Formats: sequence, structure tokens, C-alpha cells
Amino acid sequence: MILYPAIDLKDGVCVRVLHGDLGKATVFNTSPPDQARAFAEAGFHWIHVVDLNGAVEGRAVNAEAVKAILGAVSIPVQLGGGIRSLADIERWIEAGVSRVILGTVAVREPEVVREAARLFPEQIAVSVDVRAGKVAVQGWTEDSDLDAVTVARQFEDAGVSALIVTDIDRDGALMGFNVEVFGAMADAVSIPVIAAGGLASVADIEKLKARKGTPISGAVLGRALYTGAITPDEALRAAA
Repeated sequence: MILYPAIDLKDGVCVRVLHGDLGKATVFNTSPPDQARAFAEAGFHWIHVVDLNGAVEGRAVNAEAVKAILGAVSIPVQLGGGIRSLADIERWIEAGVSRVILGTVAVREPEVVREAARLFPEQIAVSVDVRAGKVAVQGWTEDSDLDAVTVARQFEDAGVSALIVTDIDRDGALMGFNVEVFGAMADAVSIPVIAAGGLASVADIEKLKARKGTPISGAVLGRALYTGAITPDEALRAAA
């Protein structure tokens, strides 16, 4: 299982938010490139970056911070938040992003995702952000009437490299993973699933790995990593 330590960017600094509410942001590092270097030095093989302001506004807001992260580490970076067009996708891939995450556009314009996956094989992921059973969009500020599996299944044959499934109801709350939610998605589609939202301890990683059915390919680590509730060493050992 691949672990993705998260760098969520708000106003140019690294924060964690509760249930996606930008008004409830805790600053953990004022230097995104320093945070990225720390994760790389700790032994992680990927970094998960989200432009929170960009997700709400529909455009790149923390671009300079993202570029600083890309310049600071050699491990691959996946980026989401405010990426809405093929031009946006191409710009970030040319800048050095290894995988672009598409959320709102996957719900509103799924054909853009299909075309992106055709143009950039293995470099496009879809973010499926779930609140009370339905998929949220626009930086989680709006709800759609679609369930997660319906959204995911649209891309079964598109060549999407991963689904990042976020449990908004638990995100940032250290409540523990809802393994059933992630497992149900992994069993329903053939696209690899990355679990996000709620990780509280190393036991969550162990439960994900231990579940029967289709394996979960990865997990995003957020607040628990920043607060020290889980250390990089124990997380990586559990995921190995």
C-alpha cells in the first residue's frame, strides 16, 4: 500500500482543515517546500498536494507554493484543487506534477477527464469526495445528487490511474477510517482506490490492508501525521 502524506495549501502555507471547512484551518508549517522535504526525507515515495483555495475558486491560487514543492523534492507529487481544463492539466504536468487529480470537473464535465486520461496516460486521477453518501464538488462547498460508485464507474474504461476517495464526514477529525466505504468502492470498480479522510492511527492502515476483497492501493495521511499521532516510520512499516 502506497502512503501519500498530504500538504493542503491555504494562503500559501500548509494547513489541515476540519471536514473541508476553510474557516477551520490549523497552520502546521509556513514553508510548503520544507514540509515536502521532511516527508521525502522520512521515506515516503509520493506527496499528495491540494490547493484548497483553488478548489473553491476553480483556478490555481497557490501555484507558487506548488512550484516550490516541485522544486524541493525528487519524489512524485500528485496535485488537486482548482484544475478544471485540459490546459490546466497540461500546464501542471509540464511543471513537473506526476499525477493530476480531477474532482469537480469529473462530475460536471466527465469528457474532460476521459480526454485527459487519453492524452496523459497514467497521470490522471479522479477525486471522489463523499459527504452523507453523495459526491461533493467545488472544494466541497456544493453537493451533487450522485453517489460515489456512479461517478467512479463513468471512468472504468477511461484509463484513469487512481480514484482518491475522501470521506468528508471524517476528514480532519481523527475519527478513524471507514474501511467499509473504501472497500465497497474498491470492490465496485477496477480502478485502484486511494483512501482519504479520518486516519487516526497506525491501526487504520492495518485495517485497510487486512480487509477481504479488492486491495486498497493507497492511503492519504493528514492530521494524524502532523500531530504526531502516527509517525512516518510506523506508518510505512504498517503499509509495507
